[in-house]
Amino acid sequence: MGLVAIFGAGVMGETLLAGLIRAGRPASDLVVTERREDRAAELRERHGVEVISNVEAAEKADTLVFVVKPQDMGALCDEIAPHVRPGALVVSLAAGITTEFLESHLPQGCPVVRVMPNTPALVDQGMAALAPGAHCDQEHLVEARQLLEAVGRVVVLDEKHLDAVTAISGSGPAYFFYIVEAMIEAGVFLGLPRSTATELVVQTCYGAATMLRETGEHPSVLREQVTSPGGTTVAALRTLDDHKVRAAFISALEAARDRSHELASGS
Repeated sequence: MGLVAIFGAGVMGETLLAGLIRAGRPASDLVVTERREDRAAELRERHGVEVISNVEAAEKADTLVFVVKPQDMGALCDEIAPHVRPGALVVSLAAGITTEFLESHLPQGCPVVRVMPNTPALVDQGMAALAPGAHCDQEHLVEARQLLEAVGRVVVLDEKHLDAVTAISGSGPAYFFYIVEAMIEAGVFLGLPRSTATELVVQTCYGAATMLRETGEHPSVLREQVTSPGGTTVAALRTLDDHKVRAAFISALEAARDRSHELASGS
């Protein structure tokens, strides 16, 4: 993979940097770009990594990872395009920025991989979807996978699916936190101390998610195991169905998918 340059040292940029180091990548094989000197000093001290300019990073790197804001992507590409090394791989984590846009702003034939990550990468439990560009081959995909697998799991999809991925896993943690908030508030309403309700809900959700991943069972099967005839769970599920919660989720994710498409189209 050679030298990896991470352009943008915000939350996701530092998350990827830290994950790569935890996964055994030497800090000497990584560089970061950051304009603010106080932030650069913080990154050097915390991770032992070299912080350099965009142009210098482009000249040195074999793999360029773009983690800048989408509105800054055009300026970054224009700045570094004359300095990108032939054959260097570009991996973009910027939401809504297409591979076609990047290819048109980078040297001819530059291999590009677009990534939709999510925030659980902060605890090495991210879910990332990779979409290859026009000049990306299997070796480039393997390199991109290795980068993102440092902070979680990875799937490879056609780029046309990334709006749906954004709606499901990109925004997905927020839906989960929304449900957790609602369950905690319900616990308080039912008379539990907030701290107790929080512990009960968080551990229950963690345990349920672990069961899903560890058992490999379909969620319907696991749900049925908890749902006794005429019992408490079926009473609660009946109420959720009465309020059309399942349909609301489908509509919500459809709205997120549509908004992702609008943003990518510049709307």
